[in-house]
Amino acid sequence: MIIKHVELETVCGITSVLPVNDKPEIAFAGKSNVGKSSLINALMNRKSLARTSSQPGKTQTINFYNINDLLYFVDLPGYGYAKVSISIKEKWGKMIEKYLKTSKQLKAVFLLVDIRHKPSENDKNMYDWIVYHGFQPIIIATKLDKIKRSQKDKHIKMIRDELNVVPGTKIFPFSATTKQGRDEIWESIVEICDL
Repeated sequence: MIIKHVELETVCGITSVLPVNDKPEIAFAGKSNVGKSSLINALMNRKSLARTSSQPGKTQTINFYNINDLLYFVDLPGYGYAKVSISIKEKWGKMIEKYLKTSKQLKAVFLLVDIRHKPSENDKNMYDWIVYHGFQPIIIATKLDKIKRSQKDKHIKMIRDELNVVPGTKIFPFSATTKQGRDEIWESIVEICDL
């Protein structure tokens, strides 16, 4: 897709009212520092619209990016590592749950996991939770450039097995550095949103 216009349109904190949008939404979930902002920037063809940080837990809000006035990318707060209190983590969880339950336009949830490691307990819980809410997550295996090409298939199988994914689940290996996987992810988004 040719990106002509991108705008961070809505930022929702813990107490915010979620927007009622009239365009398809694609949500991005993943643990802190897995590369959500980097993926979103790569897909939007922007360097730093979604703020990236080496410090986990940077995204603490639900951010709605309007893409070409055709769809929204929804960046969910990272889970797992962020150095925040348990009460704030619980509030984030409730905020994400509210979004998953109430959005009328949510078409798909992309779950990002680090291709280098076995999915964590948090990753497994998030996967199961998304499935429980009626979605079939699409897995993005990030940091592809950090493993040898010969290891890719083995690592994807490990992710598939560890998450115990629903048969037919798509897993896209992706590198924010080389942009490998970007086109395939876009093709999937275009298909899902019927663009």
